[in-house]
Amino acid sequence: MNDRFHPFENCEAAVELPQRFTCPFCYEPHPLALLAVEQVQRYVAGRDDWAEELAAGKMLGVLVALDGQGRLGYLAAFSGNLAGSVQHDFFVPPVYDLLDPQGVFKQGEARITAMNHEVERLEHSPELLALQQREASMKQEMSDEIGSFKAMMALHKQERDQRRDAGGLTDEEREELLNQSRFEKAELKRIRRRHEEELAKTTDEIGAFCCRIDHLKARRKAMSEALQERIFRLFIVKNGRGETRDLVDVFKPLGTLPPAGAGECCAPRLLNYAFNNGLKPMCMAEFWWGDSPVGEVRHHGHFYPACRSKCKPILDFMLQGLDVEENPLGQPMDEDALDVVYDDDCFTVLNKPSGMLTVPGKLLDDSLLTRYQDAFPEAHGPIVVHRLDQETSGLVVFAKDKITHKALQQQFENHTIKKRYIALLEGQVLQDEGIIDLPLLPDIDDRPRQRVDYDQGKRAVTRYHVLERSDGLTRIALEPFTGRTHQLRVHCSHPQGLNCPIVGDRLYGNASSRLMLHAQSITLVHPASGQSMTLECAPPF
Repeated sequence: MNDRFHPFENCEAAVELPQRFTCPFCYEPHPLALLAVEQVQRYVAGRDDWAEELAAGKMLGVLVALDGQGRLGYLAAFSGNLAGSVQHDFFVPPVYDLLDPQGVFKQGEARITAMNHEVERLEHSPELLALQQREASMKQEMSDEIGSFKAMMALHKQERDQRRDAGGLTDEEREELLNQSRFEKAELKRIRRRHEEELAKTTDEIGAFCCRIDHLKARRKAMSEALQERIFRLFIVKNGRGETRDLVDVFKPLGTLPPAGAGECCAPRLLNYAFNNGLKPMCMAEFWWGDSPVGEVRHHGHFYPACRSKCKPILDFMLQGLDVEENPLGQPMDEDALDVVYDDDCFTVLNKPSGMLTVPGKLLDDSLLTRYQDAFPEAHGPIVVHRLDQETSGLVVFAKDKITHKALQQQFENHTIKKRYIALLEGQVLQDEGIIDLPLLPDIDDRPRQRVDYDQGKRAVTRYHVLERSDGLTRIALEPFTGRTHQLRVHCSHPQGLNCPIVGDRLYGNASSRLMLHAQSITLVHPASGQSMTLECAPPF
């Protein structure tokens, strides 16, 4: 009996099976996944012993599968560890148990911890502290003596100058004054040399001491890197073809070792368990439970795509052999004519549809730019003045020549171009208008997501004005003063912003047919005529 596989009861006839497996990077949960999520949520809500930890935030996941007897059921997983363990009966086990006290990781970690203690002991040892204090004292003594001697030299020089100015000196007296000056300068060098020679001995002792610490740190780093690689060799994952590969080999084509935490997320755990236990994956979903982490945007109960930095290379391998849904964000759009809002000899303003890239991407050449170049072959030099997210629709300005491009770019840099967006938000924004000021920083572990970071983030400012509230939704106008990546999406969804995600925001809210964000108007100065002009395009929602 497999106690990690939880069969559904009497639902096969009520819900149609998915035709293809879920694309983990862009999806709407299948009804069967929603059913599994509901059961997992009931289970975790009943675990009072986990309540506090789960309330702080945890990513959970489900995978719907068929077992060898044709029964339909689901697997459940959590990311990282829970209640100090990665082994809980209701959930699938990890790909590799990092917390096993007899395992490679814990034993290697203990050795590195012992070395950390030795480094810390040396860095705070009384011997090193005494040497550093002695060095500081010697430097002060050197400074004091040299300072006093220089003051005396200045006084003697003043006296010599007065005697010279008074006149009547004999040749012998002038020579005597000159010799006094020469002697004092030589004596200053002797004083400095004596102190430097004495100081060098102490400095060398400190250097030798620090050398021991640096040597230990170098050993610690080498041990840590070797342990990391050894551990990732133990994270062995299987794909839909029955092939296995460790994470070092999975990430090798990228020319890097796996990042910390790779293989510990829900999706790899769920798929690996299914493949190793003869289960046929049908669909999956990952959702957030509890409060949002500091700086990030996660909403309780919302579904999220798999992270790209840690999970994408792993899942690209593991999904081989499964018939997986196409990622709609990686597919060319239907061949529709460009929607030209304005065009003259200097520039063109286009209405970009949601789902189209502004410029070609890593995996997709089709874009607004490539279509524009086909339709307007006379455009040359830098063309792209600004960009919109792939999922955002609305006005985009393309220049037709270098001079126009430079002039429009300058307006953007000087913040004289005004843009207005219309968005539909989940929930009701209570305040009619206001300003959001939250600094943003790219989330290096989950690009292209952004996070709020008051220490390293770049300032991002947005003005908002509520247009309408109805049926639990808010229609809102947004005017960005800055142009940070995902600025409007984060400012709307973050708890310190409006705390109302944009409808259809798969990264910061809930995925749906499209992201309800539209660049509705743009005001700029025409580079040739110098006239201010406002161009508008109504949102399609």
